[in-house]
Amino acid sequence: MVGLPNAIREIYINTFETHNWPPLQLIIILLVMIAVVAFIVLVERGERRIPVQYAKRIVGRRMMGGQSTHMPLKVNAGGVIPVIFASSLLAFPQTLLTVPWIKDVPWLQAALRSIGFAEPLYAVLFTAGIVFFCFFYVSIIFNPNEAADNMRKYGGFIPGIRPGKNTADYLNKILTKITVVGGLYLALLSLVPQIMISGIKLQHLPLIGNWIDQYFPRFLLDGLGVTFYFGGTSLLIVVGVAMDTVNQVEAQLIMRHYEGFTPRSGRIRGRRSGG
Repeated sequence: MVGLPNAIREIYINTFETHNWPPLQLIIILLVMIAVVAFIVLVERGERRIPVQYAKRIVGRRMMGGQSTHMPLKVNAGGVIPVIFASSLLAFPQTLLTVPWIKDVPWLQAALRSIGFAEPLYAVLFTAGIVFFCFFYVSIIFNPNEAADNMRKYGGFIPGIRPGKNTADYLNKILTKITVVGGLYLALLSLVPQIMISGIKLQHLPLIGNWIDQYFPRFLLDGLGVTFYFGGTSLLIVVGVAMDTVNQVEAQLIMRHYEGFTPRSGRIRGRRSGG
């Protein structure tokens, strides 16, 4: 977000000084900004809560367990890491174009340029790479078999699901679905700046490229030429850090017996202050 001041300056100059942008275009850009931020907040706070019931058991002279809780599975558990990995891999072929001996091989040079920025193959590989690294990251931080074993060890179970392998399969099925959704969300968020700047060159597709170039809207094929600083990984990082900061402040206030940091709590006051 280092370029945010320049983006605001560019919007102001194009709208009010050079009049290159009509007021309607400014309104559309502002609405897109608000929609992108709201979309990020919605998905980043989204989670699938799996109900977990703990059976009652007697430990010594005390009755333990019997309570109900839930296991939260975040929609976007990997954060911005899958996008960074996927973009880094796709940047490597473009680096190879600078190698002298590759410039002498026409077919290799054409193949590398076909996965360049804004090309259709780039968008496909970028989306596939993000989804792959989402699964890769989730497989590292969460093991359904281990979670099912720990749940069974402490007398927990998911209502309607048998403990053990059935529980692990159930968790893996849900995790697969929400990971695909999280990967597509990251891909969409990352492709928004590309579409705003240079579009997606669908007219370069073989066989149907001429038909697409004739009938598809130009803003999709060539972009709007707008340096869109309000989307992609930068905004995801900023919104994520802001949300984590609010959660940390909220946790500290509650831990120290304060009402919280939410607007409905009103004035911050101690629980022991007697009103």
